[in-house]
Amino acid sequence: MKSEWEEVELAEVADLTVGFVGTMTNHYTDKGILFLRSTNIEPFNIKMDDIKYISPDFNETIKKSQLNTDDVVIVRTGKPGACTVIPQKIEPWNCSDLVIIHPNKEKINPHFLASYINLASGVINAHLVGAVQQHFNVGTAKKMKIPLPPIKIQYQIASIIQSLNDKIELNKRINENLQQQAFALFDNCYKHSDNEVSFTEIIQILGGGTPKTREDSYWNGTLPFFTPKDIGTPYTIMTEKYITESGLAHCNSRLYPVNTVFVTARGTVGKVGLCGVPMAMNQSCYALIGKNTHQLLVYFYTLKAIEKLKYKASGAVFDAITTKDFETEKIFKISDADAQSFLDITVPIYQAILNNTIENQRLSLLRDTLLPKLMNGDVIINE
Repeated sequence: MKSEWEEVELAEVADLTVGFVGTMTNHYTDKGILFLRSTNIEPFNIKMDDIKYISPDFNETIKKSQLNTDDVVIVRTGKPGACTVIPQKIEPWNCSDLVIIHPNKEKINPHFLASYINLASGVINAHLVGAVQQHFNVGTAKKMKIPLPPIKIQYQIASIIQSLNDKIELNKRINENLQQQAFALFDNCYKHSDNEVSFTEIIQILGGGTPKTREDSYWNGTLPFFTPKDIGTPYTIMTEKYITESGLAHCNSRLYPVNTVFVTARGTVGKVGLCGVPMAMNQSCYALIGKNTHQLLVYFYTLKAIEKLKYKASGAVFDAITTKDFETEKIFKISDADAQSFLDITVPIYQAILNNTIENQRLSLLRDTLLPKLMNGDVIINE
C-alpha cells in the first residue's frame, strides 16, 4: 500500500458482528427472507443459484445477523476471505457464518474496503485459526490493518473497480436472460414430441481420468483440467488445475472440444455444463457427445434426463450418477424440423453467451491486475 496512507484497525472505521452460527436445517423455508451462506459469497459477487430462505419470524429472532445495503461480508469458513458488498435492496436479508462489517461511510467506502480485503488474501490467511477447518473470526477481523487514503481517493478507486464489476454483472444478467429464452424455446419443442428414445441411442457417454498427481511433469501446463468444482453456468473456460501434453497422454481423458457437455457424477452430483475451450476431464464426471446430434441439443436433452433422475431419487440421497442411469433413461427426441428451428435461434444465442463469458474472464483479469497497482500507487489518482 502507499506508504503515506494511514493504516487503521478495521474496528476503528466499522462495526463488526458475525452471521448466525447454529443448525439451520429446520429453519429453511420455500420463500421468505433471503438467507446468505458462505457458499453464496465469492470475491465481488453473490451467487444466487442456491439461495436459501427463512421465515420472517425466525428472521426477527436473529436480528443481529441482518444485512443492510452497503454492508461488507467476508466468508469465515470454506474459502475464508472471499468478500463482497451487499447491494441495494428493498427486502431484509440475513445470513449465517459470515463476518458482517457495517462500515462508517464517512471514513471508509464499502467498495474500497471490499477491494482491499479481496486483494489482501495473505492478510486474511495470516489471521486464520483452527487446526482442522480453518476459519476467520470476527475478533481477528476487528484487528486487521486497513489502509485509509483520503475518502475522495477511496471513492475513485472504488469507482474504477466497481465499473468493471458492473460490466461483469451486466454480462451475467444478459447470459441468464439468453438462457431463459433458450430454455423456453426448447421446452416448447420438447412438449410437442412423442418420439421417446433411449438416452444413449443419440448420445455417447465418455469418461475421464487423472494423471499421477506425484508426477510433476504432468501438471501446471496449459491444458485446462475439468473437475466438478469447475462447473460453469453454463460455460467453463478456466479450471483450477491445468495439465501438460504429457499429462494428457498419461490419463484416461481425451481433450474434449468446445461445447462438450460435462455432467458431474460424484461430489456435487448432477450439475450440467459446457466446456468453452478444449479441456480434459477427471473421473468424477461424464463427457457427453452427440451421435449425429448437435451439442446444444445434447445439452438440453441432458438437462431433461438429469431432471428425471433427480425426481426418481426424491426422498433418497442423490449421491452419484452411473452410466447405467443414462443407459436406462428415456427422453423425447424432437423432430428434425423443430431441431433445426431451435438451432437456428440458439446457436447464435450460445455463441453470445460464450463471448460474454470470455469477456468476463478478461475483465476479471484486468480488475485483478489493476487493483494492486491502484492500491500501491503505481497507477496515480489525483485528489
